[in-house]
Amino acid sequence: MAMKRTVLTSVVLLLLATPAFAVFPCDELWGERNAVYAEAGYCFKTAKAIRAFGNAGCRFDRLEDVPLSDRDRAKVHEIEREERRNGCRS
Repeated sequence: MAMKRTVLTSVVLLLLATPAFAVFPCDELWGERNAVYAEAGYCFKTAKAIRAFGNAGCRFDRLEDVPLSDRDRAKVHEIEREERRNGCRS
């Protein structure tokens, strides 16, 4: 019986690692990208982002107005590339 559970657990873990089941990386990337904007003072519009980051102390209503350092801008661009590669964003 223990052997069957081990095999079943392995199969479930394998399925969860496949792209069809791998939603978590998209959520993680979304969080990383928006954390950069939150730290820089962006005022979120969606309920999901407001729940996750809030808008306390936000200063910028448009993403284009958010002053990002070159390092943060590069990080956001890399995250966006990874999101596209994983089919996360439409």
